[in-house]
Amino acid sequence: MGPDGFRQPAGDLRHRHLARHNAAKVYHDIIVQAADDPDFIEKVQTIFSNDQDNTSGLGVGTDREYFETNEGKLVNAKGVKGRYLRCYSKGSTESALNEYTEIEVYGRPAK
Repeated sequence: MGPDGFRQPAGDLRHRHLARHNAAKVYHDIIVQAADDPDFIEKVQTIFSNDQDNTSGLGVGTDREYFETNEGKLVNAKGVKGRYLRCYSKGSTESALNEYTEIEVYGRPAK
């Protein structure tokens, strides 16, 4: 599974939404990856990563940290295709714990 990740099936990913809490926080090392392989060994595509120092060991991210509110964060997957989705994070400015209230994945069925 990897560091603090979990699996979520998905079709042709277009974007995803994180809605987690009621107060603005900055979450660290947010990484979203898609793959056709449930073990994430082959054809892994990183959709979003703000792990700029590679502390998760999944590659250096180029996205910036952001203040997240109860409205969540919309991440455009830009047409990335995959059957499985993994989300990783390493705490926030408030706590070392990871908090996921809801993850929404929108997509189209594979052809």
